[in-house]
Amino acid sequence: MNTKTLVMTISTFVLTACATAGNWQPTVDPYNDPNAFRINQDLYECRQLASQASGGTATQTAIGTGVGALIGAAAGAAIGAAAGNPATGAAIGAAAGGFGGGAKQGFGAEMDFKTAYSHCMAGRGHHVLR
Repeated sequence: MNTKTLVMTISTFVLTACATAGNWQPTVDPYNDPNAFRINQDLYECRQLASQASGGTATQTAIGTGVGALIGAAAGAAIGAAAGNPATGAAIGAAAGGFGGGAKQGFGAEMDFKTAYSHCMAGRGHHVLR
């Protein structure tokens, strides 16, 4: 796999991770909810708060990708040097590290977002199902 293909693959996964939390919202049961008239307003406000609380999935994914790529490049260069080709080892290590780091940070930020969103809605008195 060449460097251009690795970059495209990592970019695709990073963008996919960034988009996953974008359309998600908790399921709220309005039955016997004394604040049912506020559900739409609270969904909007809680989305904003959850985005702030999670640090943003896109931001966290980018940070994880960068840190993972640096660590992967260093490890790959060391392994590649032992095998006689440090540049190839660094490229492969950067790609693998970038993907792994981005995925880990992105999924963690997404869980933080969903948890904060659900807790915000429940804190405002709504019956959150998930």
